[in-house]
Amino acid sequence: MIEKRKNNDGADVKRLCLITGASAGIGAALAWEFARAGWDLALTARREEPMITLAQELKQAFGTTSHILTADLSTPGACADILARLDKKGAQIDGLVNNAGHGLTGHFVDNEWEAHKDFLTLMLEAPTEMTHMVVAGMKRRGFGRIINVASLAGHIPGSRGHTLYSAVKSYLIKFSQSLNLEMQDHGVKVSALCPGFTYSEFHDVNGTRGMVDKMPDWMWMNADDVAQSGFMALERNDAVHIPGRANKGIALLVRLLPAKLALMLMSKNSDRVRKG
Repeated sequence: MIEKRKNNDGADVKRLCLITGASAGIGAALAWEFARAGWDLALTARREEPMITLAQELKQAFGTTSHILTADLSTPGACADILARLDKKGAQIDGLVNNAGHGLTGHFVDNEWEAHKDFLTLMLEAPTEMTHMVVAGMKRRGFGRIINVASLAGHIPGSRGHTLYSAVKSYLIKFSQSLNLEMQDHGVKVSALCPGFTYSEFHDVNGTRGMVDKMPDWMWMNADDVAQSGFMALERNDAVHIPGRANKGIALLVRLLPAKLALMLMSKNSDRVRKG
C-alpha cells in the first residue's frame, strides 16, 4: 500500500498516477495494479468508453477516483494539454506510466513520412516530454514513480518491417536507465518494462494477429501478469525489467550470441512476426 500524501489543507489524500494508453491491454492492467496499491488515477487514451468502464470497475473494487481524459498523443501539444486539464482539477502527479503506442507495419520506404512522424511523436517524443513535465515536481517533493513501457524488441536486433519500433523501444530502455540513475537519491523510481508477446489488442490494431497467433504458447504472457511483474519491479526500483522466464531467456541468448549470428537469426524469422 502506497502511503498517502498531504494536500494543501493538511489532509491525507491518495497519490495520483497518470497512465497513457489506459483503455486496454497493459495500460488497463497497470491501472488495476496501481489502484490495488491505493492510488487514484488519471486515465488517458483516444477511446473514452473503455476508460469509463475501467474507472467504474476500479471504483467498485478499491474506491479509486479516476480522472478520464481523452487525447491523441500523436498530436503535438497533447502532453501539455493533458497536464493543463489535470492542473485545473488541482491534481498532483505522483506517478506516470508511459504506455500509449502502436505498431507501424511495413518497410520503412513503403510508409509516408507523415506516418513515421506521427509514430515518433507518439512513441518517442510524447513519453519523453510527459516525463520531463512531471519529473521535476516529483524530484522536488521527494517522491515519484515512472514506468516506461518498452519491449523485449528493444533488447534484440532490429527486423524487417516495423522498422522504427525496436529502435524506439531501445531508446526508452536507455532513457529509463539514465533517469533511474539521476533520480536515485531523490525518492523517484524509474523502470522500463519490457514485455514480449502479450495478449492484448495491439496485434489486432496493426493487422498482425493472424501472423503472431502462429507463435508457440510459451512465448506469450497475459497483460495482467505483465502488469503485476512490472509494478513489483518498479517498487524494487529495477531500471529495466523483462517479465517472464521465456522473455528473459531470449534476451540473455541474444546477448551471448555473436552480433552477426543474432542478426542472421532475426532476418530468418522476421517474416513470422513482422508485416512487411
